[in-house]
Amino acid sequence: MQLISKVTILDGAQMRRVVRRMAGEILERNGGSSDLVLVGIRTRGVPLAEALAQELERMEGRAVPIGSLDITLYRDDLSTIAPQPVVRESHIPQPLDGRVAVLCDDVLYTGRTVRAALDALLDYGRPRRVELAVLVDRGHRELPVQADVVGKKVPTRAQEEIKVSFQATDGVDKVEILGREAKG
Repeated sequence: MQLISKVTILDGAQMRRVVRRMAGEILERNGGSSDLVLVGIRTRGVPLAEALAQELERMEGRAVPIGSLDITLYRDDLSTIAPQPVVRESHIPQPLDGRVAVLCDDVLYTGRTVRAALDALLDYGRPRRVELAVLVDRGHRELPVQADVVGKKVPTRAQEEIKVSFQATDGVDKVEILGREAKG
């Protein structure tokens, strides 16, 4: 069985509108951007953090620091993903102590990625608060995790997947639901 695109739920223009709304919500929640640090969870949380930072700068007239977080070694399924998993660099641009860290990820599903990201993030300091911003919340939690800022809620079946593509990493901005198609 291979995955095929069933439907595009966000195109490029819709993604830009969603990111703009998300940035506005982040500003409202925090009374501005002065204490914010955006931290993208690798891989596609990073371009989301970058897009949110651009929009926040456009709205506020000031740059918001952006970091990236590799959670590979914090995963609870590390022994099942690969015999020698590839660990990429994490980069936190400034101390987190006393700041609001906004974790950014493309899709919220079981909650396990967020749990790992929290463990990894706290190795870099003690933020005053941690918020979670996700482009798509597809449900099916296995852990009690919820996003503070959600771009789009998309009810899915467990056998479906959400594919998020960003211009920076994939050459196009879009979000699709993928389903399995039997070969033959």
